[in-house]
Amino acid sequence: MIVASLGASLCGEASSPIRLPAPVSYVLGPDDQVSIRVLDVDEISAQPVRIDAQGSISIPLAGRIPVGGLTVEQMEAEITKRLKNYLLNPTVSISITEFRSQPISILGAVNRPGVHQLQGHKNLFEALALAEGLRADAGGEIMITRRKEWGPIPLPGATAEEGGAFSVAKVSVKSVMGAKHPNQNIDMRPNDVVSVPKAETIYVVGSVRRPGGFVLNEKESISVLQALSLAEGLDRTAAAKNAMILRAFPGNTQRSELPVNIQRILAGKSEDMQLQANDVLFIPNNTAKSVALRSVDALVQTGSGVIIYRR
Repeated sequence: MIVASLGASLCGEASSPIRLPAPVSYVLGPDDQVSIRVLDVDEISAQPVRIDAQGSISIPLAGRIPVGGLTVEQMEAEITKRLKNYLLNPTVSISITEFRSQPISILGAVNRPGVHQLQGHKNLFEALALAEGLRADAGGEIMITRRKEWGPIPLPGATAEEGGAFSVAKVSVKSVMGAKHPNQNIDMRPNDVVSVPKAETIYVVGSVRRPGGFVLNEKESISVLQALSLAEGLDRTAAAKNAMILRAFPGNTQRSELPVNIQRILAGKSEDMQLQANDVLFIPNNTAKSVALRSVDALVQTGSGVIIYRR
């Protein structure tokens, strides 16, 4: 046994791996990497050790130890117990150098999509914080997919998919971000997939002060007058009575034209109409109708001028 002072062990070289503080609730698992220090035992206090696929590690004197499912404190206690057969008062210290066993995928309209590590207990709100929050064009629902070994997702309407291999559920963005239903801010599990779709969009083009696309966020539809307000009102040359809604229907290659008399709606003589996702509200003037219509498809395809609609 090679004897070295604790001070020398802790100093190390400049290339030594960074020791990360382990969250109290973090449970070790396959592919996590740990650094094990035992006072005055250099045979153990060497390179970091990776937990294998079976959740075990092998270290001198203590042998092969199953550590998957243990916290750092429990792992320290287990190694200490085994080393007591060889050492009088073994002093064991463990730190995590890489968190790898609790991945969660966060995809879609978030600021930092990708695979993140839970590093212990986290709820849905905290998981979204790992992805630096929702983008402004995030939709109104969050979809969660979970492996069957963690049981069904504890949310209303959760269903089993792909032969029961996964549980799938949706939760309202408002429920999570607004804390309106705290019970829907569920705890995350390793290998969960959180998907945040982009919000649907409507477009206002033609003789308005601010033409462009408007993201609906959590709303499924808005009225013609609401859309007109987002576009900052009619231009003075607008032919408001000749406006139309251009709507795509499944199976049709061209949009259908739905006449809408904004002049009568503004006067309170006609009911306001609802715009659906991907609708185009077109307000012509007396000279540029044909020119403006040709620009509609380009606007929708490129998403240029998209503006966020907020309630």
